[in-house]
Amino acid sequence: MKDFFKLQTTIKPEIIQKHVEYFDRRNIAAGNTRVMMRLVDFIERDSGEKFIRMEIGTPGLNPSQIGIDAEIAALKTNIASVYPSAEGVTETKEEIARFAKKFLNLDIAPEHCVPTVGGINGAYATFMVAGRRYKDKDTVLLIDPGFPAHRLQVKMIGLKLESLDIYEYRGNKLEAKLEEILAKGNISTLLFSNPNNPAWICLSEEEIQIIAKLCEKYNVIPIEDLAYLGMDYRVDYSHPDQPPYPPSITKYTDYFVLLLSSSKSFSYAGQRIGMMLISAKLFDSKFPDLTQYYLSEVYGPAITYGTMLLTSGGVPQSSQAALAAMLRAASDGQYQFLEETKIYAEKARIMKKIFLENGFQIVYDKDGDVPIADGFYFTVSFPGLRGDELTESLLYFGISSIPLSSTGSLRIEGIRACTSLIKMEQIPELEQRLKLFRTQMAEM
Repeated sequence: MKDFFKLQTTIKPEIIQKHVEYFDRRNIAAGNTRVMMRLVDFIERDSGEKFIRMEIGTPGLNPSQIGIDAEIAALKTNIASVYPSAEGVTETKEEIARFAKKFLNLDIAPEHCVPTVGGINGAYATFMVAGRRYKDKDTVLLIDPGFPAHRLQVKMIGLKLESLDIYEYRGNKLEAKLEEILAKGNISTLLFSNPNNPAWICLSEEEIQIIAKLCEKYNVIPIEDLAYLGMDYRVDYSHPDQPPYPPSITKYTDYFVLLLSSSKSFSYAGQRIGMMLISAKLFDSKFPDLTQYYLSEVYGPAITYGTMLLTSGGVPQSSQAALAAMLRAASDGQYQFLEETKIYAEKARIMKKIFLENGFQIVYDKDGDVPIADGFYFTVSFPGLRGDELTESLLYFGISSIPLSSTGSLRIEGIRACTSLIKMEQIPELEQRLKLFRTQMAEM
């Protein structure tokens, strides 16, 4: 690491070092986004300088007014005094199923659509149940790089974890490598995101077919996380009931869990409302080993009453009313949510250009043999620095991020940059700070 007391920096080095030591460097290396948020909050307070905040994927857009109005109206009916059902409100379940048909061309019954306390709650519940179906299948496979919280959930539950950094195994190369892992017989579930946090990798139809085929062959439950549904802006997925539809594993297998979120699509992150769609075949399947943990051996009741109810108490009905209204408006073509979120891709395009002009490199730069899409996230590195070192070094210049080492990536030189909280009017300031960073790093 550089001696920043000898360099010209945006933030006084003593302020940075004070708070880095207080919050512990290990939290930076671990990519703990909530700790990084608080760290930057304190540095901003003490320095008076506003950061270029790239450390967390908080939506940078206003929440949907459709959802706000529906939630207020629901609260005025006194539903706040009534416990929510574990399966979810009927109207919300129906709108989830309808939305899935409109935007994914997926036929699914409302009873197999479960509201969750954010997408992260759906992932946790799925790991809990799908990961305990068989005593000898005690390992979760994550297609990485991925969302750091998923790794922590698996560890917290007590399951084993295996990781596959997909960058070197795109296209038909994926099949042999994935079969090598699954053939060991210990994998219970496989989770992938599309588009991907943090690299914005978008798996192709071919790659998703490979995952579906091998999961069926080795009795593995695929968990498809579509938190950023339709946000590969190289293709227009914004029109309900009209192809093309986003690639999805639901086209290639009848044995799946699909996770959706309102956080990024509808900028409704604060109300913690997501969706878990479980295929009929899986929902009704019996697994005797589940009775070690649950009263029912049937997957559906084990996840709704045995897990969702006991870990969250159910999803607030006002949030479900908001979700139902937003889904209905989107399905009716009255709410163009993908048009609103296009700003993330525009910011990514501009920000990448500035980083590249200042000596940085894009880490995950390709989707197979084509350039990576512009979207919510991108990844960069700087010569001579590991990701954790780069993350800490950028703090001195008023820029926050997290290292890729926390995401299961093998590219430990990189960091994740999130575009969402960056305002267009901050772009010139980002450029000035990166220019200063580059010149000062060349001094030592």
